[in-house]
Amino acid sequence: MTWSDRPAPSLDDFALLAKQAFDALPDGFRQLSGDVVIRVDDFPADEVLDSLGIEDPFELTGLYQGVDLGRRSVLDPAAEPSRIFLYRRPILDEWAERGDVPLGELISHVLVHEIGHHFGLSDDDIHRIEDEA
Repeated sequence: MTWSDRPAPSLDDFALLAKQAFDALPDGFRQLSGDVVIRVDDFPADEVLDSLGIEDPFELTGLYQGVDLGRRSVLDPAAEPSRIFLYRRPILDEWAERGDVPLGELISHVLVHEIGHHFGLSDDDIHRIEDEA
């Protein structure tokens, strides 16, 4: 579905697109990220923006919150589940501005980027991998 001839997808539509993107990932990738909770919100919370020093909520399309796999230890107390937030309105805004990528592909890109943080990769690591792909 291209969404070019329909109203903007709802939060539920976005959650379905995110699930489809996750389900399309290679099995090993999904298994390693299986305990991550994926949540779709319209925008990041003000506290999140403040903690990241971001003034414009349209600048943040996704966020990983949790302890990445590289820093976990069986000796640590049980942590809350790791979460990936996908922000519907900033993703829609980027999709509309770009006009050169299907919405599902953009959601998948943001999701994979945030899963990269779950694996312990930095933004620089992720960008380098993207450039090499």
